[in-house]
Amino acid sequence: MREKTVLKGRKVVGGVVEGEALVTHQGIDCNGGIDPRTGVVIERRHELNGKSVKDKILVFPYGKGSSGWARQFYFLSKKFGNGPKAIINKRLMEMVVVAAIATKTPMVICTDPDPTMSIGNGDWVRVDADKGYIEVFRK
Repeated sequence: MREKTVLKGRKVVGGVVEGEALVTHQGIDCNGGIDPRTGVVIERRHELNGKSVKDKILVFPYGKGSSGWARQFYFLSKKFGNGPKAIINKRLMEMVVVAAIATKTPMVICTDPDPTMSIGNGDWVRVDADKGYIEVFRK
């Protein structure tokens, strides 16, 4: 049986989903940093460059960029169907919240412990945003 860790978070957008984690310690710029037609991170110096966010539990500390973030995330998720299953952030940022609300993407804020340190790439993650907890099953 795989090791399980439970993290406590705070609901931003409700929902219950599970899937493979895609984790970065860097902020994500959805407005120009992710190609909405493919779901692939295209920001050159980003540690996730070349990786797809499609159907992943996307774990990142915060969003970066402008209010265009929400519009691009909407296209990524709804028009092209390449968005993540859920978002786990360390810091609450309005532009990411608006994007999650508009696309009905479950979102949880988790500050202690730091989710970017507690969840690894490839871990299986179950997000219960309604109850505010995250179950992590180590890869």
